[in-house]
Amino acid sequence: MDRECLRRLLFALLCVFQSGIASAQPEPAPYPMPPAAVVAAPADAPVSAAAERVYAQVRPSLLQVRTLVAAAGRQSSIGSGFLVGADGLAVTNYHVVSQYALEPKTYRLEFKRPDGSEGTLALLAIDIANDLAIVRLDGAGLPHLDFDPRAVEGELPRGERAYAMGNPLDLGFTIVEGTWNGLVERSYNERVHFTGAINPGMSGGPAVDANGRVVGVNVAKRLDGELVSFLVPARRAAALVERARSHPPIGIDAVREEIDRQLLDWQAGFYGALVAKGWRATPFGPYQAPESEAPWFNCWAQTNAEKAPRPRAQVDGATCSTPSALFVAEDIQSGSAQFSHAYVRSTELDSFQFATFVSQLPIFRSAGMTGAWQRKRLTRPECEERFVAASPTAPALHAIWCARAYRDFADLYDVALTVVTQDRDREALVSRLVVQGIAYDNALTLGRRFLEGVAWTK
Repeated sequence: MDRECLRRLLFALLCVFQSGIASAQPEPAPYPMPPAAVVAAPADAPVSAAAERVYAQVRPSLLQVRTLVAAAGRQSSIGSGFLVGADGLAVTNYHVVSQYALEPKTYRLEFKRPDGSEGTLALLAIDIANDLAIVRLDGAGLPHLDFDPRAVEGELPRGERAYAMGNPLDLGFTIVEGTWNGLVERSYNERVHFTGAINPGMSGGPAVDANGRVVGVNVAKRLDGELVSFLVPARRAAALVERARSHPPIGIDAVREEIDRQLLDWQAGFYGALVAKGWRATPFGPYQAPESEAPWFNCWAQTNAEKAPRPRAQVDGATCSTPSALFVAEDIQSGSAQFSHAYVRSTELDSFQFATFVSQLPIFRSAGMTGAWQRKRLTRPECEERFVAASPTAPALHAIWCARAYRDFADLYDVALTVVTQDRDREALVSRLVVQGIAYDNALTLGRRFLEGVAWTK
C-alpha cells in the first residue's frame, strides 16, 4: 500500500471514530417533523416481497396533505394522511394542518391522491395531546384502511414487522419497512417506538401491519439518532375517528378556542399528576433539592471536576426534563417541564469572586424563559425577585420568578423559578424549575412545592 492510500485509509478510520463519539451524547427531546424540511434522499434499498404486497394494498388509501398560502396558491408545507372511511374521512397529524387551523384566512388545505386526483379538505376534529386531526374530502366508495384490533387493544407484540407509508420530501408515495417496539418509556404522552426511517413529509401517514391494517400514525423522528422514529398509537387515532363521526365538525372559527380547551385540560391532568407523584429529596453537599418522583423525566448529571486547567470553583449538577412537548404552532411548543440543580463550592475564590462566579453560571444567567421569544405568540416575560425563607429547615433563598402569557390562549403561561441559597459565602445550591403551558394557579402550586423542597440535608 503506497503512502497516499495509507493516508486516505487513516483519515477514513478517524472520521468513523469521531462519528462514534459524537453519537454518544445526552439525548435531546424528539421534535415533530417539519413538513417541508430538506434532507438528503435515502439511497435505494431492496424491499421485501411482503413490503411490495403491502404497498400495493395500502397505496390507494394514502393522501398527500398540503397547506397552501391562499393568496399565492403555492404550498407552504406538506404532510401525509390516510382514508379511514369510504365517505372521505381521513386521519393526519395536527401539526400537518396547524397553519390552516390557526390562520384559516391565510392558508387553505388540499389533498393529492396516488391516482393524481386532488381537491380541498375540510377540518373536522383535532387532538392536540396526540398530534392528530381528522379531515374529509368529497367522495364516495373510496378505498380506505381499517385499524388493527390488536394495536387498538394494546396487544401488538414487540418486534413485529410494520410498514410506515407517506410522501417524504414530496418525492412520491413510498413505504418504509421497520419494527414495532411498543410504547416509549418515560413519556407522559403515549408514543410508539418504530425502528424505521420516517422522514419529513410522512407525518400523518399510516404505519400498518403485514395485512395492511393501521397500527399507528407517523408523527416524529429523533434528529440525533438512526432509525429512531415515533408513532401515535392506533387506539388514539381510532378514538378521534369515532369522535368525529359522532359529533358535529369543529367550526374553523372555533379552532383556537378548542385548542385552548384541550391545552388547559391536558395541563390540568399532567401537572396534577406531577404534584400527586410527589418529590424526593436529593442531596447536594449540605443541601437537599427536590426532584420529581414521576417516571416521565430523563435525567443527566454534569460536573466540571475534570476540566483543565483546574476550575477555581467546582460545579456538580443534574438536569431532568420531559422528553417531549405538545406541538401548538411552528413557532411555539407547550407542555414540557424541566428542573435543574447545581451545587457550587469554591476551591480558590474569595467570597466576592465566588458570588460573581455563581451569577455567571448558565443556570443563573438564564433565569428567564428558555427558547426564543415569539412576539406573535407570547407576551414579553415579566420577572420578580425576592429573598424568602421557605421553611424553618431551609436556608434563606434568593428567588427569581418569571412568567410570560400565551397571546392566543387564555390562562396559559410559561414560568421559570430560580432559587439560590444565601447561607454560605463560598458554597451554594442553584436550583431552577421551568414549565411550559401551565395555568397560573397550577404554576404557583408547583413553584411553592419546589421552593419547599430546597432545604438543608437532614
